[in-house]
Amino acid sequence: RIRPQLSKEKIEGCHICTSVTPGEPQVLLGKDKAFTYDFVFDLDTWQEQIYTTCVGKLIEGCFEGYNATVLAYGQTGAGKTYTMGTGFDLNISEEEQGIIPRAISHLFSGIEERKRVAQSQGRAAPEFKVSAQFLELYNEEILDLFDSARDPDVRHRKSNIKIHEDASGSIYTTGVTSRLINSQDELIQCLKQGALSRTTASTQMNVQSSRSHAIFTIHLCQMRVCARPDKLLLPTTEYETLTAKFHFVDLAGSERLKRTGATGERAKEGISINCGLLALGNVISALGDQSKKVVHVPYRDSKLTRLLQDSLGGNSQTIMIACVSPSDRDFMETLNTLKYANRARNIKNKVVVNQDKTSQQISALRAEIARLQMELMEYKAGKRVIGEDGSEGYSDLFRENAMLQKENSTLRMRVKAMQEAIDAINSRVTHLMSQEANLMLARAGDGNEAIGTLIQNYIREIEELRTKLLESESMNESLRRSLSRVSTRAPYSMGSSPGSSLAGLCSPAAPVDTEASDVLRRAKQDLERLKKKERRQRRKSGCEEEDGREDEDEDSGSEDSLVDSDSDAEEKAVNFQADLADLTCEIEIKQKLIDELENSQRRLQTLKHQYEEKLILLQNKIRDTQLERDRVLQNLSTMECYTEEKANKIKADYEKRLKEMNRDLQKLQAAQKEHARLLKNQSRYERELRKLQAEVTEMKKAKVALMKQMREEQQRRRLAETKRNREIAQLKKEQRRQEFQIRALESQKRQQEIVLRRKTQEVRRRMDASSAPGQPEPNWGMLLGKHGFPGVAQPVAHVSLLPFGCRKKFPKKGTSQTFSKAARLKWQSLERRIFDIVMQRMTIVNLEADMERLIKKREELTLLQEALRGKRSKLQAENPKGLQELNEEIEVLGANIDYINDSISDCQATIMQIEETKEELDSTDTSVVISSCSLAEARLLLDNFLKASIDKGLQVAQKEAQIRLLEGRLRQTDMTGSSQNHAILDALREKAESHPELQALIHNVQQVQGWSFCVPHHREWEEGWRGTLFSDGLGSRGIHEDRCSDVLGSDGGALWHCHVVEDAWYEAALVLPCPRDCVCSVVPSTHPPPCLFFLSHARGVINPVGGTKNARTAPLQCVSMAEGHTKPVLCLDATDELLFTGSKDRSCKMWNLVTGQEIASLKGHPNNVVSIKYCSHTGLVFTVSTSYIKVWDIRDSARCIRTLTSSGQVISGDACAGTSTRTVTSVQGEHQINQIALNPTGTMLYAATGNSVRIWELSRLQPIGKLSGHIGPVMCLTVNQTASNHDLVVTGSKDHYIKVFEIAEGMVGNIGPTHNFEPPHYDGIECLAIQGDILFSGSRDNGIKKWDLEQQELIQQIPNAHKDWVCALAFIPGRPMVLSACRGGMIKVWNVDTFTPVGEIKGHDSPINAICTNSKHIFTASSDCRVKLWNYVPGLTPCLPRRVLAIKGRATSLP
Repeated sequence: RIRPQLSKEKIEGCHICTSVTPGEPQVLLGKDKAFTYDFVFDLDTWQEQIYTTCVGKLIEGCFEGYNATVLAYGQTGAGKTYTMGTGFDLNISEEEQGIIPRAISHLFSGIEERKRVAQSQGRAAPEFKVSAQFLELYNEEILDLFDSARDPDVRHRKSNIKIHEDASGSIYTTGVTSRLINSQDELIQCLKQGALSRTTASTQMNVQSSRSHAIFTIHLCQMRVCARPDKLLLPTTEYETLTAKFHFVDLAGSERLKRTGATGERAKEGISINCGLLALGNVISALGDQSKKVVHVPYRDSKLTRLLQDSLGGNSQTIMIACVSPSDRDFMETLNTLKYANRARNIKNKVVVNQDKTSQQISALRAEIARLQMELMEYKAGKRVIGEDGSEGYSDLFRENAMLQKENSTLRMRVKAMQEAIDAINSRVTHLMSQEANLMLARAGDGNEAIGTLIQNYIREIEELRTKLLESESMNESLRRSLSRVSTRAPYSMGSSPGSSLAGLCSPAAPVDTEASDVLRRAKQDLERLKKKERRQRRKSGCEEEDGREDEDEDSGSEDSLVDSDSDAEEKAVNFQADLADLTCEIEIKQKLIDELENSQRRLQTLKHQYEEKLILLQNKIRDTQLERDRVLQNLSTMECYTEEKANKIKADYEKRLKEMNRDLQKLQAAQKEHARLLKNQSRYERELRKLQAEVTEMKKAKVALMKQMREEQQRRRLAETKRNREIAQLKKEQRRQEFQIRALESQKRQQEIVLRRKTQEVRRRMDASSAPGQPEPNWGMLLGKHGFPGVAQPVAHVSLLPFGCRKKFPKKGTSQTFSKAARLKWQSLERRIFDIVMQRMTIVNLEADMERLIKKREELTLLQEALRGKRSKLQAENPKGLQELNEEIEVLGANIDYINDSISDCQATIMQIEETKEELDSTDTSVVISSCSLAEARLLLDNFLKASIDKGLQVAQKEAQIRLLEGRLRQTDMTGSSQNHAILDALREKAESHPELQALIHNVQQVQGWSFCVPHHREWEEGWRGTLFSDGLGSRGIHEDRCSDVLGSDGGALWHCHVVEDAWYEAALVLPCPRDCVCSVVPSTHPPPCLFFLSHARGVINPVGGTKNARTAPLQCVSMAEGHTKPVLCLDATDELLFTGSKDRSCKMWNLVTGQEIASLKGHPNNVVSIKYCSHTGLVFTVSTSYIKVWDIRDSARCIRTLTSSGQVISGDACAGTSTRTVTSVQGEHQINQIALNPTGTMLYAATGNSVRIWELSRLQPIGKLSGHIGPVMCLTVNQTASNHDLVVTGSKDHYIKVFEIAEGMVGNIGPTHNFEPPHYDGIECLAIQGDILFSGSRDNGIKKWDLEQQELIQQIPNAHKDWVCALAFIPGRPMVLSACRGGMIKVWNVDTFTPVGEIKGHDSPINAICTNSKHIFTASSDCRVKLWNYVPGLTPCLPRRVLAIKGRATSLP
């Protein structure tokens, strides 16, 4: 049931997220997620309709002895108490009464109705006894709401009510007050009394919220006269006793503490409520399990499920009413409620009538008597007989009668169908014959319409008489055969077969030619024989194939010959199949021809018979007419009044009749001649028939031969397949042997590493012992480990922690290999499953948080909009001039609210997709994997689970310790900042004594902002800190004074403190600015400062490079090369002092361009790092991998502080920390992010996600809108700033188009493009470069185009600028030059103004993936795992002749 929206929800702008399919019991949640139930009630459903549809029939069932239960489930405030009717509001009307008051009224009206009906029928009135109980389950304690001696305030005292189960499995309680009820008003009063004693409280979701589960039970005991059948002669004073119980269950609302805002006692109540509902959900899941894998149903986990054991899986008709809220604010609660109810729909209960033992025994005896009487009647009627061995059975006569009745009904249907067919054929024959007669008369020249009508009537009459004659003869023949069959049949023999009965009913055909019948009979026999032979051959070939699969023959041969033989075998098999299909088709065609010839022969014989009968009939008629004429003439000659005139008249009359008959006779004779001609053609038909039969025989022989050949070919192919499988098995065996050898070598290597480490430690101890006291020796182990010597520092992770004196037992060779592999695979599958579940839940939690944040924002904007509307209504009456600004503000708020609603809808759709994916993943349950484990595998899995839990616990402890450390630092920073603020304020106050204006300004700042203003930093130190901080400490061992002083500036920056460190740490400190919460101090060299601890793992290095062979002519010279990545470098970004690179090895590296060293490696990406950006304003690094954007704070341990997703979620910390393997696919609902870009001010981040670009506000790290308009994925984008300080975003897509978006301050929601550049490229856009009003675009079509952003038109284009894809574009700082790089490794330099080539150089031997520049260098990232640093050399001649330049780089100027 979906409740209506509350007025508060409407005021706060909540939307309806549910809908009901018209005419179907289906509810839609969100856009397209459908749930189907037995009944669905929408917002406008009345209480009476719900009761009539769902509960009324349950009350009627109680009168017949069936138990019933009504459950109301849902979140807090969903309308459960209102639906059940236990609220008892004083102002409630009769139409709004709930289920329980209506059920009570229905119960007592039914009692009165049954008593009245019994009295009207003269029977004894039934006796009813009604009793009621009202229980409350509060904090897992059962309380009696009818107990008047109970103190309502003492709710935590242990209850004395016990739950028991009788021998039949029914649940009953002891210690509960049961009240005997005599009237409807009395029961209503008891219900009110119990409802008022129930525990309720106020929460943020409901003013009067039920804090306990309530179960109101009505017991009905009925004693009535037994209803007996009329056939049974039983005493009339026999009674039966029926009992029934009806549970009305009002469950407390499922709730989340953050929604209800419950604390203290309310929070404990909410936890108890959720525990009971969780147990109820587990019981429902176990009972509704479709796979029947769950054997145990956990009824005893909660007292609620124990009390409702009968209702959930026992003897009860149960209906569950899921009450949900339609508002999108309660989307997650509604989704969970619908899923909960959907599981309950799978439960199937078996109900029986509740009778006392006497009534049950009487009913059983009555049923036995009825059965025996029926058997006696069957024996009397001869239906049952006793055999010679004493066994009972049905008589043959009964079986024959049943079979004949079935056959009779079948024949009746066939006769009816045949009669209709005969009538249709007769009408058709009559019509054709009349047409033929009319044609013959027309040819003779004496035909007219009257004669034609007469002929048609005669023919119709003849056909009807012929039909009747045939029916009579058929009936006669059938009776004759039946008589002979009856006379020869035994008295109790079975009836004749259906075939003989049908033969008796068929009309006897006229005798046909003996030769033709023999030919047809032989043809049919041959056809049947060939069909049987074909079926035997097929069965034989199938058996041979099965036997062939089991056998494995050994044969040698090369793999190439096997491949060739396989291809030949496949071609032969295809040819054989085609030939077999052709033969089968031809056989069917021949068979149809034979059938047609047989049918035509039967038709000819029938026509012959008909024409012969007609000829005989007409000849007899002519003879009778002649005799009559002679007799009349003779009579006339003997008459006295004989005259010649009368005789002539009579003679002429008879001659006329004779002429007509002779004419009919001639027509019939002509027809007979035609028939004779057809009979002559019959011999030709028979010859054709024999020829066709011969052809069929030959074709079947060819088919048999072809099938034999196919079997032989299959045998050869099977042998070849067996040989190949044997070779594959040998190769796999060899591979396993090699893997075993590799593992043995690895084990040996680990042993050697352990030995080497021990020896190294021993050497270090001896050196420490031999060194003089007071002279520290270098840590050789750490130095060796730092420089990568194997086995010294690294293999610590491989050493097992064993007790002292114990030796590790290594497994023997060749043991447990298959076991360990299978267990490892199972553990990996479980690990993936656990990771998927964690990611899904984390995603859903983040989406819920986003939804709640958006809903709160919408509430604020809605209230603000209502306030502005009220203000506008006041201004309309007072000052209409200021209405325009208000209207604009209201429109802006409306647009923001619409965008928030769209975002909420997107979150809901994403949650639904994840839920569907989770259902699909749940189908592959982990219990299947666990149940299939052996004992050893289960031990290994348990060991892995323990290790994983220990690791996770350790990580949690480390995170908590880190959080506590950071909180301590934060408090220290706050204290330091507070003291500094006080010092600054005191200094300002001293200066303000002589400046009253400054004193007033200080007072205003204190009033408005309190003490939260920052002490600025002096710009000189910010510019020169790197040179002055360590100027005199480069060669010294230590620095003994703090060179970083607190200097007050005027530009509003924050006060920075820096750790001054020794030796190895000063180089890194040259590059990284100190975090703003660092306090300046001197740190010893053995303990690096926390903000720089990650620098101790430097591996990569930037090496200088000598001159290349064409450096004299090339405009670029390679000066250095950065090496350190193990896979292709895909992206890079650079400042004057830092270089950031992203690679396919799933890591990003940060390089110090001053020292030429790698200073950090940002790892833990799920896949390739495709884009990287550094924001100098905030000190954050953004890296992109699959659908995630990781935000790294390199000022503090280079840790990931946030993870942004393509769908707009913000996840705290590193969301991909648990991914140890490469993840190729994205999570459900996410899209691949291809590139990111920062605006020049560093306040906005733009991410190309799918077909759109998502906008992130970096101050809050929250999404604020989308750029949409492309129909293909956005592959690249770049950002510039207009004269009006608006962001100008240019995007290039795979749909070949380039679009421009102008984003003003405050714009949110879906933003469309301001311009679409035409004409498009011929392929997808790969790169963009923008400088001022000039835009360059490179594409996969090998071309480069130059665009004017101000005029919004194409200026020039070079179709074939490179020989391969143009992958990267960049401007040379300070010069009118643009660089382009292609997939072939070539770099070209172009003049920006004239768009002519300046020169080119082969930069890399592999594809160049990215180019970037700083004020000094040009950086190129390539698939050869290197990054090259280039210098631009001005004034050199181009590397190509002018003619070649003109050909290769011709620019097309456009008007």
